[in-house]
Amino acid sequence: MLELPSSTAFNRRIPKQKFYENLSVTPEIKRIFIEQISVIYWRNKIAATTMNIGAGENVTELEVFELRLNQQGLDTRVLQLIDREIPYHILFLLSFNGLYQAWIGYKEQSHTKQGVFKVNSYYHTDWVKPDQLNLKLDGLNVDAVYDNFIRQIAGERLLSAIENTGKTTIDLKEAIERDEKRQKLMNQIAVLETKINREKQFNIRVQLNGELKKLKQELSQLK
Repeated sequence: MLELPSSTAFNRRIPKQKFYENLSVTPEIKRIFIEQISVIYWRNKIAATTMNIGAGENVTELEVFELRLNQQGLDTRVLQLIDREIPYHILFLLSFNGLYQAWIGYKEQSHTKQGVFKVNSYYHTDWVKPDQLNLKLDGLNVDAVYDNFIRQIAGERLLSAIENTGKTTIDLKEAIERDEKRQKLMNQIAVLETKINREKQFNIRVQLNGELKKLKQELSQLK
């Protein structure tokens, strides 16, 4: 699965209660923690102090968390809560019935509040057997290792973001911003198409189809 140096091993169980007992979380999020998660393990710590790589400018440590689930799937609000409470970057490994799925979010330090992070897009692999989750630790420093994990897990989504830029590669942040814009446009198109299909008045359908055409043109420029 993940062939990480033994020096990075941490293997500490984290009581899931720590993420909701003393925090101002909604009853719904607390219920999700209880119902969907069986146990949380802090498996690895990837840092300049645990292996022979350079320190990162933006990523000081990359933690590997394993979340053993009671079902095949997890509400992403749980990952957002954990990411907000842990002041380090995190690679999540979800496990259920012998299958694994890797999740990672593009996590940035807040420009206004010290020690506060925001997570934008999350990316994930399919559910696969452990020997099929082929993620490689690649990079000369922690920043590069983190960036490369995102690129591996995001796969085609970020590769598509490079198309039509005239470049063979682009900065990770730029690729993610383009992907977020593309995902937003796709969602807007889906909502508008549903609205058009339900609309009975011809003049309103014409107006909505005009808006749909503009959105599709904008999307085509990003693909």
